[in-house]
Amino acid sequence: MLEMFGHKKQPTVTLSNGVEMPLLGFGTWQSNDEAGKEAVKEAVRAGYRLIDTASIYENEGMIGQALQELYDEGVVKREDIFITTKLWIEKAHPDKHLAAIENALQLLGTSYVDLFLMHMPPLMHDDLAIEDVWQGIERLYDLGLTRAIGVSNCSFKQMERIRKIAKTPIHNTQNECHVYFPCHDLQAYCKLHNISLTSYATLGSANREAFQMFKWVKGNPSPLANPTVQLIAERHGKSPAQVLLRYMLERGIATIPKASTPQRIRENIDILDFHLSTEEVKKLGSLKEHIRYFVFQEFKDHPEYPFHQCGAARQAIDAMNGY
Repeated sequence: MLEMFGHKKQPTVTLSNGVEMPLLGFGTWQSNDEAGKEAVKEAVRAGYRLIDTASIYENEGMIGQALQELYDEGVVKREDIFITTKLWIEKAHPDKHLAAIENALQLLGTSYVDLFLMHMPPLMHDDLAIEDVWQGIERLYDLGLTRAIGVSNCSFKQMERIRKIAKTPIHNTQNECHVYFPCHDLQAYCKLHNISLTSYATLGSANREAFQMFKWVKGNPSPLANPTVQLIAERHGKSPAQVLLRYMLERGIATIPKASTPQRIRENIDILDFHLSTEEVKKLGSLKEHIRYFVFQEFKDHPEYPFHQCGAARQAIDAMNGY
């Protein structure tokens, strides 16, 4: 479905509860300074209407300030912006959910968010099941503090466990997804159960090693440098990043690229004037590389660790451990 945002037509997806979500959003991970604030403002002026954040990013306050300045300037209204934020695992216990979202709302300067996600399964709690976390998030939805709810970094089995006990269905799942990890099976599951899918790390997440909370696999190739991606980009007169982002839109998957310079911010949204052919989409979805950048190996022994069935995750963990 297409919706008018300013002078641009931005593709959107209608969630199972009728809420409309833009398919092209602006990511803000590792962006929590004055430059990040200006980047958010530049992104909205360029036409982005989905802003993705999380409590662990420590930038909800900065984003709230940027958006308020845009509201005051008359650039957009609150109802024009789709805000996604996430519940971090330290706050996974349902007793902490209300305080967590109220803190996020205060920082963001709003009475509601558009999408509230379980950022990860409850990997810091040995006595907490993923069903418990979901039921707590459902209560926030019932209170009207978020227009939609979902999960992130969860496995098929975990999503199915939630689906079986849910009063409110999963509206969205956010997962690593890119040409080296195309998530065809996950997308098929989401289509079967009317769950929208959002891709993160669509461009490869080159700066993840600067985030000190986790250990990372180093030296993985970037999809931006893939010869097939570069050839398709040259054919269309676009950049490799634009091809990777367009690939997700062709599949109906939302994507939330981060950029810091005005040129990159505007380049990433300038993908609505071309299409990839069916053959190009097929080629991009069947590259020989199979890489998962985010494996969260610190939690691999937790019973709710989500990636045991993921071959790319096992390979990455083995590489970390020197196998």
